[in-house]
Amino acid sequence: MKLNKSHFKKIVNKFKNKKILVIGDLMIDEYVWGKVSRISPEAPIPVVDVEKEEFKPGGAANVILNLTSLGAKVYSAGVVGDDAGAHKLLNYLKKNKVNIASIIIDKKRPTTIKTRVIAHSQQVVRIDKEKRIPVSTEIINKVINRIEKIIKEVDAVIFSDYGKGVITEKLVDFVVQNANTKIINVDPKPKNIRIFKNVTLISPNKKEAQDATGIHIENEKDIDRAAEELKKITNSKVILLTRGEEGMTLFYENEKHHIPAVAREVYDVTGAGDTVISVMTLALTTGASFKDSAYLANIAAGKVVAEIGVAVLTPEELKGAVDEM
Repeated sequence: MKLNKSHFKKIVNKFKNKKILVIGDLMIDEYVWGKVSRISPEAPIPVVDVEKEEFKPGGAANVILNLTSLGAKVYSAGVVGDDAGAHKLLNYLKKNKVNIASIIIDKKRPTTIKTRVIAHSQQVVRIDKEKRIPVSTEIINKVINRIEKIIKEVDAVIFSDYGKGVITEKLVDFVVQNANTKIINVDPKPKNIRIFKNVTLISPNKKEAQDATGIHIENEKDIDRAAEELKKITNSKVILLTRGEEGMTLFYENEKHHIPAVAREVYDVTGAGDTVISVMTLALTTGASFKDSAYLANIAAGKVVAEIGVAVLTPEELKGAVDEM
């Protein structure tokens, strides 16, 4: 497909101030950087001398950062603990002008924190602090009550599901019933796929599609079968299946469009799915077609995987990536 670059850049120009509600598992990614020069006398493990520590919003919060960086006005709904990590995360979101009125503090759960210890450019260990059980009905009801007050204001909803227990069937049903034909896009975890009924778009990667459907994907026919099964399970209008170095495939009505990957070099795929769902959703709110929105999301993904670590794009960077096509 020969791109009309001017057309795609006009889509990006319309991102500004689009109102997006992100519902999902808010997390913190911590990075501890250091050097190893000795083995512990207490056990056969390396001793890491810490040189630098870094904090980044993760999970659904990374989707939020993608959206705010692209000029959207973001509303966040989710659950955090009553701890230092939560205060740090909420302050970060507030500084980025995110509406955090629908984030509920649950004193019975910790804020999810993933700490990665890295020495000599290699990850030594990852430490997860979290609870993966469903959030209590009482807390979910509070989230729903807050969402009810803002859902009419937003242009689209994104469910960013990391399987930590925030996204429940009751919550999804409420949003679908009250969104009044608004765009509802989902980046799902396979175990929750069946609760996302009647949404606009489901965007799993190849492994997630395989796990959700039980179809072992080895070839193009398997891709088609998995997409068909996902449509049956969710009754969503669109399946956008991301395929790493193979690009992505869009299934809409009776059409199938394969979009080849555009990254010249892949350094880090971390957060690429967050970029795809963010750009896809913003493009759709401007009135762009599913096909054009997917092409733009693919260009954005190709840009972020060429960066080391989780990356977000500005509108100018995304338009620059369009020009490079």
